[in-house]
Amino acid sequence: MIDGLIKSKIDPLWEAMATPLVRARLTPNQVTFAGLILVTLTSALYLWHAMPLVYGLTLALSFVFDALDGAVARRRNMRSRRGGYFDAMVDRYQELIVLGTLGYMHDAWPLALLALSGSVFTSYAKARTAIETQINNDNWPDFFERMERVIFLCVMLVLAGALSAHGDRIVTYGLALFALLAHITALQRARRAAQMLATLDRERQ
Repeated sequence: MIDGLIKSKIDPLWEAMATPLVRARLTPNQVTFAGLILVTLTSALYLWHAMPLVYGLTLALSFVFDALDGAVARRRNMRSRRGGYFDAMVDRYQELIVLGTLGYMHDAWPLALLALSGSVFTSYAKARTAIETQINNDNWPDFFERMERVIFLCVMLVLAGALSAHGDRIVTYGLALFALLAHITALQRARRAAQMLATLDRERQ
């Protein structure tokens, strides 16, 4: 939702931040893969240092880097369907890594699984619709999309670190809220898809 509302304003910012990557002649797929490596590294380090505040801040930096692949693609005129597919797959693996790390570190496996499944269903609801009919990829202004999920996780970890006495509780409640919002968004998308497809079915009769 946030990305859809401020896309026209935030894209120039991403493109400006991507200037060093463009000058280095990195491809969008290389930037995407580098984002995956950074998220994996920061998550592995969290297993060692166990400081939510550090994890939240380094994760935010990793996700900012990951967001620059689209800007590089626009700046270098290298947008492609293959790149979009690769980016979407990497996004899912990043969420798996982060939520798996949180489930392990905070002994919250059931909540981490519910959170991950909500994210996957949110993505799948739109992807499955695209199999049935052509859709506008940008016209899905849903409540808890990827940017919101990323911001939520980073803020949750920063709060858990700042209020260390309640850190585990903040992460536990945060994962529960994350899971709830993700599944609500998945259902929101499923409802929109059902309406779209029902309209198409009536038109074909």
